[in-house]
Amino acid sequence: MHLSHDEEDYNLSLSKFESMLKTNKVLFFDSEEFEEIILHYLDMGKASLAKKALKLALEQHPRSTGLKLVQVEMLVYDDKLETAEKLLNELYAIEPQNEEIFIQKANIYSKRDNHEKAVELLQEALKLTDDYADVYNLIGMEYLFMDNLEFAKENFIKCLEEDVEDQAALYNVVYCFEFLDQNKEAIEFLEKYIDRNPYSEIAWHQSGRLYYGLQDYENALRCFDYASMIDDEFMGAFMEKAKSLERLKRYEEAIESYNRTIELDDPTSYALLRIGKCYEKLGNKPLALKYFHKTVHEDPLLDKGWIAITDFYVRQKNYQKALFYVNKAIGIDNENRLYWKRYATINKALDFLEEAEMGYRKAVEFGDYELDTWLYWIDILQNLGEYDAAIHTLLQASEYFPEEFQLEYRLAGLYFMDGDDTKGKFHLSNGLRVSFENNTILENLFPDVWAREDVQEMINKK
Repeated sequence: MHLSHDEEDYNLSLSKFESMLKTNKVLFFDSEEFEEIILHYLDMGKASLAKKALKLALEQHPRSTGLKLVQVEMLVYDDKLETAEKLLNELYAIEPQNEEIFIQKANIYSKRDNHEKAVELLQEALKLTDDYADVYNLIGMEYLFMDNLEFAKENFIKCLEEDVEDQAALYNVVYCFEFLDQNKEAIEFLEKYIDRNPYSEIAWHQSGRLYYGLQDYENALRCFDYASMIDDEFMGAFMEKAKSLERLKRYEEAIESYNRTIELDDPTSYALLRIGKCYEKLGNKPLALKYFHKTVHEDPLLDKGWIAITDFYVRQKNYQKALFYVNKAIGIDNENRLYWKRYATINKALDFLEEAEMGYRKAVEFGDYELDTWLYWIDILQNLGEYDAAIHTLLQASEYFPEEFQLEYRLAGLYFMDGDDTKGKFHLSNGLRVSFENNTILENLFPDVWAREDVQEMINKK
């Protein structure tokens, strides 16, 4: 690969400067060379070297406006805003038509969170600059800081009109559209952008993301296909393509695409997990399990990997193995209500009722308020003979599900069994009123209560 003449000069300047530092010889550089050297070190995060270069630069070129503007940039970087502002005012008196002075002043006001004033100054810079794209981009960023997404979007679009290759502006435009919940409008914008720049893999990829969010997986796939053809090492495009293919139930092709991401970079636990899921959908259980194990080998702290193995064994009704793996997942995330519900379900299948009761209790404690979770928990409490705890739990559940016949019939049965006939009759009456045809719940769960004459009398009266 041949370097351009400018790149060769730039590298030569850097080598020459670093050689000078080692030998303590003072060599001459023109002011533009110094600017490039200083900005290079700033970009690399080597502030001390940048400061050395600036000191030498100002000794050799004390009148250079360009170097003084770089000095301002470094002062702002060090949060020495008052000193930077003073120097800018001196430069403005000499060169009032220099747009960079307005840009740096805007930067200072932005640092002080006065973004409105920053925009005013950038508007002035816009009148003086030849680089409209850069200034529009800076204005867009100020509006982002102010949470004015509409104006931010407008300015990023203007930036792209000036410089169609500005990828940061492209990402920012899409971000604004998405934040404003304008996904369809974003797709329309990207279609027009692609007409101007058809080989932008970023634009195709962003279009695909938007279609995917709208659940239009065919169009999402088309966009990710184009992105991956333009750049055959674009890992993100292959990953999203695989996800779209999976949604379209094209599992063999999804596996190919996930494998491509593994070829491009080290295997990710996510890709390995999805490959396992695809093989499971294809009915290839040995390969599915192999990839689930690869997932947890790659990332032992990925709870979703352990849960995938758990669910695999649950579907095989191998509850002993499922219990081992769900415990692994809970060990990583012990506040996940879905994991505790799985734990409870597995223990219930193994007839470990006390462990199952704890699992449902934990699931509710961590936010699972689904009706079936309450009912499983209550029925286990009843089976364990914990009638008071079951009643207490039913009353808790009733706060979330008032007028729910499944709760009313259970409350009736438990109160009758606990010897509180008044409350038993009250809840039986509620259950019969809400859903008479489901009174068999009482018969199935509380056959002794069902057989009582007073209970039968109440049912027959309805």
